Amino acid sequence: MYKQESDLQSRIRDLRQQADGLKRKVANIDFSYSDPLPNFDRSKVKGLVAQLFTLEKEHTRAGTALEICAGGRLYNVVVDTAETGTQLLQNGKLRKRVTIIPLNKISAFRASAEKIGAAQKIAPEKVDLALSLIGFDEEVTAAMDYVFGSTLVCEDAETAKRVTFDPTVRMKSVTLEGDVYDPSGTLSGGSSPQSSGVLVTLQKLNELNKDLKTQEQALDNLQASMAREKKKLDAVRKTKQELDIKVHEIKITEEQINSNSSSSIIHAVEEMKANVIQLKKDVTDAKARQDEASKEIKRIERDMNEFSNNKDSKLAELQSSLDKLKKALSKNSAAIKPLQQEMREAMVDSEQCGGDLAAAQEQLQDSHTTIASQQEEIDNLVAEQARVKDAHDLAQAHLSDEQAKLTGFDDELRALEEASRSKAALITEESLEQQKLGHQIEKFDKERESAAQTLKSLEKEHDWIVDERENFGRSGTPYDFKGQNMAECKSTLKNLTERFQGMKNKINPKVMNMIDSVEKKEVSLKNMMRTVIKDKRKIEETIMSLDEYKKEALQKTWEKVNGDFGQIFNELLPGSFAKLDPPEGKTISDGLEVKVCLGKVWKQSLTELSGGQRSLIALSLIMALLQFKPAPMYILDEVDAALDLSHTQNIGRLIKTRFKGSQFIVVSLKDGMFQNANRIFRTRFSEGTSVVQALTPADLR
Repeated sequence: MYKQESDLQSRIRDLRQQADGLKRKVANIDFSYSDPLPNFDRSKVKGLVAQLFTLEKEHTRAGTALEICAGGRLYNVVVDTAETGTQLLQNGKLRKRVTIIPLNKISAFRASAEKIGAAQKIAPEKVDLALSLIGFDEEVTAAMDYVFGSTLVCEDAETAKRVTFDPTVRMKSVTLEGDVYDPSGTLSGGSSPQSSGVLVTLQKLNELNKDLKTQEQALDNLQASMAREKKKLDAVRKTKQELDIKVHEIKITEEQINSNSSSSIIHAVEEMKANVIQLKKDVTDAKARQDEASKEIKRIERDMNEFSNNKDSKLAELQSSLDKLKKALSKNSAAIKPLQQEMREAMVDSEQCGGDLAAAQEQLQDSHTTIASQQEEIDNLVAEQARVKDAHDLAQAHLSDEQAKLTGFDDELRALEEASRSKAALITEESLEQQKLGHQIEKFDKERESAAQTLKSLEKEHDWIVDERENFGRSGTPYDFKGQNMAECKSTLKNLTERFQGMKNKINPKVMNMIDSVEKKEVSLKNMMRTVIKDKRKIEETIMSLDEYKKEALQKTWEKVNGDFGQIFNELLPGSFAKLDPPEGKTISDGLEVKVCLGKVWKQSLTELSGGQRSLIALSLIMALLQFKPAPMYILDEVDAALDLSHTQNIGRLIKTRFKGSQFIVVSLKDGMFQNANRIFRTRFSEGTSVVQALTPADLR
């Protein structure tokens, strides 16, 4: 685990270094601010637009197009509400000027599916909406629509041109190279922007940050696991300590049981019981000998009675028996005396044992009571011992597991210590090598500075060095230094120097350099000329396409205006008609002529019309043009001045019926115009100032 932790930490350090390097490349996206209010919720500030979307690998080549599409909006700051944006601007202590996009106020636009479908139908698989090439969270959809929702990304310039100016599409397009085509007719491009590659770099940075977060999470999980294992190890050690204490307590308890007075009494009782049995056996033997002695006494008494009856014969018999007995007595007296002494001692011991036996029996009864209580204690201790043994077995199992883990940790620790020692030795060696290299670097720096100084002086002295520098050391050129003999080169240099000094006064030495310069300038001008010709061809093609588009637009405009022109003139002058026709033999691009029909007669020229009729013609043409592309408001200043009252009424009715979606402010002096007005204001000059008065229909009557 320790090795895994070290590997993760090393990986995290590498990822952070890579991320820091990429951050320096995209320093413009570093947006920082201070909390504008105490306890400010930073989740309200979503971040820069560039940080809020992702660019998948399959769309990486569209990075330049998306940068051009977003433009300066790429660095706008997205917030949840306008109030948050205000707080940020006023109290956020921003380091630079920023543009803020509030999600609740921004007017987002996304191209319709019909236009996108039409574009993709024109150039299948070559056109996509910029918004569809990126990924983003749903909460910032409005901001993404605002930035990318109205621009198409095209494969090439030809596709962009076809899509942009198609009447069913007419959307701004950007090519993968960064050229911009606008339906208004403007084009831009030609070179990559300075910020090109920011999105690709940013996506790499996002991937690194994602990987970094994953590695940090893995490190946190590993450290948490190590902490849990350490807790388990501490718990096992504590359990083992408790087990040792319990084992020690059991040993002490057993020693206490063995040293208890009750135990000694039990042993004494057992010894007394053995003595009693032995004494009983001795008493039995003594009684047997007593019975034999009683029999002997009775026999002797019988013999004495017989002796008194038959004294002589019995006496001789007794004398003979006595002699035998004396012999036997003298023979057995030595054996009887110890037995008699032993018997007396046995009697004394028997009496003493009888008293001791009674006391011992009483003491035995007490001992039984004590033994019962001690037995209960022993049973409890045995149960406790069984419980402790189970706990000991469980703890021993845990201990075995933890010892196995500890053994693994010890192995890892030994490996780490060994690696640490080897690394320390390596560091020492590398430090010495570093010092050695440092001295060499200092020496090389001095030599390099000296060589650089020499090179500068040579470049000042010889102009051709700068021009031929790129060929130095290249094989197959006169400057292949590896194939040169320095001694011969020095000898040749000496000879050439002498010749040069002799010819310098006769020949201009700068002629060759001037020729090279002129030739390079010629090549550069030819390249520029080819570029200009290519650009000219592209511009001519664009102009031709714009001319075609202009002709189509002009044709549609003419058809619409011509129809409205005739209808409006007929309404102003009933029974009459007017139209716009191109001159004979020409097109509408060359101009248009006004043709007027009064009744059934077509007039050859406008000079045949009266002044009022010409005014009506001009007014009809203006109204037709205005109706082609209506505006929200118009101001007309006495356009009816040259007309009679009936024509004035027709103009007022025309404005009221044909321009319902627009507001007209009309200056007029005739009642025919007033009758069709929604509101009437009278202006007059009174006492040196202008006075404006609102009138009602009653005031007019």
